[in-house]
Amino acid sequence: MSVPGSISEDAPVASAWGGPVPLQRTQSASNVPVVRLSVAVVAALLTLFILWDAFQTIVLSRRVVRRFTPTRAFYRLLWTPWRAVARRLPEGNRRESLLTVFGPLSLLLLIALWALGLIVSFALLHWGLGSQLLDAHGASGFGVDPYMSGTTFVTLGLGDVTPPTSIARLLTVLESGMGFAFLALVIG
Repeated sequence: MSVPGSISEDAPVASAWGGPVPLQRTQSASNVPVVRLSVAVVAALLTLFILWDAFQTIVLSRRVVRRFTPTRAFYRLLWTPWRAVARRLPEGNRRESLLTVFGPLSLLLLIALWALGLIVSFALLHWGLGSQLLDAHGASGFGVDPYMSGTTFVTLGLGDVTPPTSIARLLTVLESGMGFAFLALVIG
């Protein structure tokens, strides 16, 4: 049913030169292979970026001399307000306790941020490479990808989302292995 005065998708529209021009259906961005491939490339680069930063921060025994590292930016961003709050407290045990908690708490937050970044990047990889993940009800789409990525990365693997394509299975194996290695790296 069309509303009076509205234009249907199949109806011709008058052009500036007076002749009718038929409207054409366009593809959504999620169906354009170039967009999906671009997202997959960005996701792969994000994964490598996060892994390299974690390696330099946790494993590398020497100090990194580059001016910008994500970890350095993270600590500078958090340390400034934390220090400002601590300076408002009178000198003594309370102030020292607040400053003492910063190190371990910020490290846990940094590890959680890396894990979240890897989960999001693998979800984007699944979407960008067209993994077509299916949940228990047969639904697929980007809403399923982060859920699958999260349960795979933390090696929970409930089995309610299945990877039907070869690329989806490969990404699932890579992500579960990376999640297991990341957990071992953090614990070790």
